[in-house]
Amino acid sequence: MPPRRRLLTTLLLAALAGVVASAQNRRGGGRGEPPPDTPWNANESFGPIVYLEGGVAVNEDTVRNARETASHSTGTPEWGNRKGFEKDVFTFARLVFKTSPNYGDIYNYRGRLGWWVDYPDADLNFSYRLQQMTSIPTDPDGRVVRLGDPDLTDFPVIFTTHVENMRLSEREVEKLRAYLLNGGALFIADFWGTRSWDHFEGQMKRVLPGRGWTELQSDHPIFHCVFDLKGTIEDWQVPTMQFWNRGHDPRDPSTPPLQKRDRGPGSEHMHVRAWLDEKGRISIIAIHNSDIPDGWEREGEFSDYFHKFSEKIAYPMGVNIFFYLMTH
Repeated sequence: MPPRRRLLTTLLLAALAGVVASAQNRRGGGRGEPPPDTPWNANESFGPIVYLEGGVAVNEDTVRNARETASHSTGTPEWGNRKGFEKDVFTFARLVFKTSPNYGDIYNYRGRLGWWVDYPDADLNFSYRLQQMTSIPTDPDGRVVRLGDPDLTDFPVIFTTHVENMRLSEREVEKLRAYLLNGGALFIADFWGTRSWDHFEGQMKRVLPGRGWTELQSDHPIFHCVFDLKGTIEDWQVPTMQFWNRGHDPRDPSTPPLQKRDRGPGSEHMHVRAWLDEKGRISIIAIHNSDIPDGWEREGEFSDYFHKFSEKIAYPMGVNIFFYLMTH
């Protein structure tokens, strides 16, 4: 190829790469994906790179802890533990899972959301507050775990978000089943609407066939074991900060809805549901229609949101749930 033509080809390829990278960064969340009219193949992968809020790229196959990833909110605290006791701590562990996007689901960003929502700020802020508000020393880095990780059982509770398009392989189903039957617990939050719930429930029925959900009421001890939460489940619904309608009153139907953004049919009321084992122990707890981790992630962005939701609901509820799951 003549030098001039070779130079022109190189410049065109470089320009094309720049356009692709720019488009991915502007997306501000989601994964590398095919065009919307491409049929989804459940056995096909579109790559391990996901784009967080703010456009930060993370390789979900290799990321190991929350400290590796830059904050996209107001920064995260740093702390250490006593020398020689670095491993004698609680570690916030976030579960990675693959998704099968449904491009027609307009209520859940057309399937772009997944495990990474609110990460890493929620993980590190919550870990710091847990250590600050209780006597539990916490890992200052957190962990990101996969169901195939050999050290999965080192973590008594694993947490994740936006499971509306979760896709577990048969091997992952077996690994999660073994983890739960051996005493581990799965904590889910921040997914909205009936459609999302139905998909998530279908995945969990593959993991623990024959199990069913128990609707937890506000008098359950999980809501009172460390912090004594007052009111009803309806009073504890946390909106996504950007969508919060400040004039909403859950006891007055004439006021605006909690959120400015429609999250889809069946998203109006918060639910806390659990799958229990034969001894009544919680194996899975799911907070449906409430953005509890946004109260952790965005604690420094808006003082009114912090005082109304982070301080009074999101942190107390999170501490209670982790404490209860680890002690029951």
